[in-house]
Amino acid sequence: MSSIDDLRHRIAMIERPTARHTDVLPFGVPEIDSHLPEKGLLRGALHEVGGGGPDAVPAAAAALFTAGILARLSGQVVWCATTPDLFAPGLACAGLAPDRLIHAASPDEKTVLLVMEEALRHPGLAAVVGELVRLPMTASRRLVLAAEKSGVMALALRRQKHSKAGEGRMEDEAVNAACTRWRITPLPSPPLPVPGLGPARWQIDLTRCRGGQPATWIMEACDAQGHLAVPAELAYGQDQKTRYRAPRYVA
Repeated sequence: MSSIDDLRHRIAMIERPTARHTDVLPFGVPEIDSHLPEKGLLRGALHEVGGGGPDAVPAAAAALFTAGILARLSGQVVWCATTPDLFAPGLACAGLAPDRLIHAASPDEKTVLLVMEEALRHPGLAAVVGELVRLPMTASRRLVLAAEKSGVMALALRRQKHSKAGEGRMEDEAVNAACTRWRITPLPSPPLPVPGLGPARWQIDLTRCRGGQPATWIMEACDAQGHLAVPAELAYGQDQKTRYRAPRYVA
């Protein structure tokens, strides 16, 4: 372990004094895993995922990105939401089988947070997902503590809040305790030599990473096992370079 890696590990232990689980779920994509301080997503931690736009298409991409993460875990998943629009066949296309889902329908976001916190206390679960517009700092810290204690991954799937003008924005972007924050934006599919659509593509923005830097990648969407892939022309042609920048999504 290099001195820098050792320093990062020491800082992480100071920031997570009650953490007992440091298992990591890698993406299996070297371009992403090598950039993350833990070489993947910490399981006993809170991660935030949102769509990179105000309409339903980025929101669906964010849900599929989340499903791809869950597909690479083993065990049951609790998914909490206030809206009845969870589309199980779509999640199955990203590798998350319907029989692994425990859907918790909640009347409001306060209840979503309560259900998430309670579910995170059960170490037998693979992960807990909560669909939220707002994620206050105090609530996010409670989720972090519960995830660290049990080792269960917590995922906040952020929904856009729509104004009267029809524009969407994310609430409380700058103030929550998530370990990583991701924004998923659909991109046009590559052209094919025959009529039809090529594989779906996403722009994946890492807007915050504890102990790391923001970055952007262009990836093919999750396959039926939940895996991302580098587009062929980037993998075998020009190099895909990680682009560092300040997060665009601020309150």
